[in-house]
Amino acid sequence: MPRRTITVHHVRSVLRGAERRGVDTVPLLRTAQIPPLLLGDDLARVTELQFARLFRELYRATGDEFLGLGSAVSRPGTFAMMCHAALGCHDLGTAMRRGVTFYGLFPGGPDLTLEHHGTSGAAVFAVRNDLEHDHFLAECLVIIWHRLCSWLIGRRIPLHWAEFGHPPPPHKNEYGTLFGCPVRFGAARTGAGFDARWLAAPLIRDEAALDEMLHRAPFDLLSRREYGTTVAEQVRRALARALRSSPRLPSLGEIADRLAVSPATLRRHLARESTSYQRLKDGVRRDAAIAGLTEGREPIADLAARLGFSEDTAFHRAFRRWTGTTPRAYRECSESGGSAVAPHRCEYATCDCSSCPCASSASPNSS
Repeated sequence: MPRRTITVHHVRSVLRGAERRGVDTVPLLRTAQIPPLLLGDDLARVTELQFARLFRELYRATGDEFLGLGSAVSRPGTFAMMCHAALGCHDLGTAMRRGVTFYGLFPGGPDLTLEHHGTSGAAVFAVRNDLEHDHFLAECLVIIWHRLCSWLIGRRIPLHWAEFGHPPPPHKNEYGTLFGCPVRFGAARTGAGFDARWLAAPLIRDEAALDEMLHRAPFDLLSRREYGTTVAEQVRRALARALRSSPRLPSLGEIADRLAVSPATLRRHLARESTSYQRLKDGVRRDAAIAGLTEGREPIADLAARLGFSEDTAFHRAFRRWTGTTPRAYRECSESGGSAVAPHRCEYATCDCSSCPCASSASPNSS
């Protein structure tokens, strides 16, 4: 199944702490096999493997679990000790409160809160301050806590909403998929709401499972694991599985039949989850294309055919719409470490590559 790719905006964000400390990040990017020139292209994306490598390099370079993004250093091992402290709790609510108390012991640490609104039956986990050094850290904390809690009880906790204490960023469309719920910006804090009944869920993990998880943390918690519990996840999984065996992807009607709903109902479900069938289909093809170009040696014409494009030119147009560069330039830039080839940008200076001539006839041969 094609793994998700990560927008270059998040790559830039995760580098900022090290850059503020005067760390030369170019060698870190090259070790992670991320061409430094890609950072200049707003449409560029990297694979999860590349991002994981970069995360580990930044961790080593900063000696800080927050990668230099916070107002104080979080020494290596802090997160592990918090997890061990939480693991001894009987239910999730107690574990979360223990974790909030744990981080509250550190001067300059994140100001975390857990609120239980009995009248509405909702619970809210939030970062009360905006971590003035970087909004990205506050977002990461919410993601990690949500996925850690889901891991502790062995089930994905559906989020009702997520809110962010900053204006909508250029990559705002990424957030609905990232959090799997409606999102809003410009709020008083950064946090997420969920059904308070989950606070009573028992913890099912033991010390051995925790040790195994910590070997891969925190990146495995940041990466988007698909639990198959949202409609978007079910649709994406069906599309990804289909792409492995055939270049023709199922239509929206065929997916709706598999889910035993009408096409109109499927569209409404996806809209509530801040996405659409076309966006999911494009994302599956885009992620498979980027992985094929950066991690494999498959000829570009063969890759285009495998992804369902009847012509190389159609694949080139779609890839440029997705990433702002051509498939060949993207591969050459990755292979050269970004020292030789700059991403090719659309010749239409104000183009968002969704409606200008460069996007015409860019659709693959299946709808």
